[in-house]
Amino acid sequence: MKYLIPVVLAAFVIVGCDQQKAAIENNKEATKNTIDSRKTAVDAAAKNDTKQADADAAIEKAKIEAKKVATQAQLDADKKKADALAVLEKARVDAEKK
Repeated sequence: MKYLIPVVLAAFVIVGCDQQKAAIENNKEATKNTIDSRKTAVDAAAKNDTKQADADAAIEKAKIEAKKVATQAQLDADKKKADALAVLEKARVDAEKK
């Protein structure tokens, strides 16, 4: 009987330690799963942000190209106008000489 009490106490301590170790292991796994989920969410957000940035860049490039085309068209029109004015001035000079 003397030895029974220390053996029972030792058994409780061992069982208690195993339960604590199991709880620690479960906590570790839950933490790892949470981190993995957050990593997956970060990856998905980065992919979406990259796609949006690419779309924004394409839109900006299209705007720049459209502005370039419009400016070139205006410059071509100004050039034709200058040519027409020169022809008009030449015709006026010729008319004044006659």
